Amino acid sequence: MAKVTDRKLVVGLDIGTSKISVAVGEITPEGKMSIVGVGNQPSRGMDKGGVNDLNLVIQSIQRAVNEAELMADCNISSIYLGISGKHISCQNENGMVPINDKEVVQEDVDNVIHTARSVPIAAERLMLHVLPQEYTIDCQDGIKSPIGMSGVRMEAKVHIVTCANDMAKNLVKCVERCDLKADQLIFSALASSYAVVTDDEKELGICVVDMGAGTMDLAVFTGGALRHTAVIPVAGNQVTSDIAKIFRTPLSHAEDIKVKYACALRQMVSMEESIEVPSVGGRPARSMSRHTLSEVVEPRYHELFELIQEELRECGLEDQIAAGYVFTGGTSKMEGVVEFAEEVFQMPVRIAKPLEVEGLKEYVNDPTYATVVGLLHYGLQAADNEESKKKSTETMTGMLSRLSAWFKGEF
Repeated sequence: MAKVTDRKLVVGLDIGTSKISVAVGEITPEGKMSIVGVGNQPSRGMDKGGVNDLNLVIQSIQRAVNEAELMADCNISSIYLGISGKHISCQNENGMVPINDKEVVQEDVDNVIHTARSVPIAAERLMLHVLPQEYTIDCQDGIKSPIGMSGVRMEAKVHIVTCANDMAKNLVKCVERCDLKADQLIFSALASSYAVVTDDEKELGICVVDMGAGTMDLAVFTGGALRHTAVIPVAGNQVTSDIAKIFRTPLSHAEDIKVKYACALRQMVSMEESIEVPSVGGRPARSMSRHTLSEVVEPRYHELFELIQEELRECGLEDQIAAGYVFTGGTSKMEGVVEFAEEVFQMPVRIAKPLEVEGLKEYVNDPTYATVVGLLHYGLQAADNEESKKKSTETMTGMLSRLSAWFKGEF
């Protein structure tokens, strides 16, 4: 949390390939998330979710944090940090324990999850998340919350997300050099899902796709639980690169052209529209048809969608996402993306902005802020869990002290 005594603050930091975002959220008395500060800087020194120049990343983080501190009027000391990159991998595991008492208590749940997570993982891997999917008690399966139920033995299915230890260390190093503490590392697509997906969609089956500049992060939910996560190391920068090469224009101009004029579906663009394309080496700018630009962009988006489809086929979940796809991230904002994606997937597709935020929500009302706002929701949930654990500990301590006082009075 930030160093402010009377304010309950949560801070999220999303270090992307193209931009670094910081969001400061205040937990309201009603337990809602209110945005009080936002910082945004172009990202330098990052590539496909990995650090390739430590000093440049540190400078970019520092600028974004300063901006957010100024807006929120606070001093940020710790953050929830988003992580992505092709080094992220996942596995589904099972664990089983006998039920000690006649009915399941929290200790049994903790034990069964601990058993499930005790799978051997390579020394160079770091466990990011262990997320319960469902529980089985004796012969009854599909249980969401087993506490209070009777039985002899309990089994848990969990989804484990791991990352490369060195990649995580480099990100944490950047954050620590800015005098910040990383409370927890959270996989970016999981964070985004906290901000943009409804419980109904998770139950019905949904694929969250965070389309960034360097990577596309996937999180697939069915039956209310996370079933699969993946990172595809191809994304928006490939589209920019295609435009730069084919139109022979510098990368910075290619990015501007992509953002202002590109359309993912050529049939949505008229033949008459033309755009100015700057040339390299001081040559005069040329006039090009916007339709020609779409003809360059469309095949690349088709390839991106096919990679997503392939990933879902391989994990066997393609037929289980009845609610379709939710796209977030900067690369999803292009005109024609929804129409083209629906044509390729034959499924409903929507572009999502962060939900359930208060305060300065106009600052984050954009798909590019899904991850950083999701990190705040994750932090809010972590704070709630800590609060309830604290309360149960206090209740237990209170009972014990009352008992000992009674004993002292009796004898």
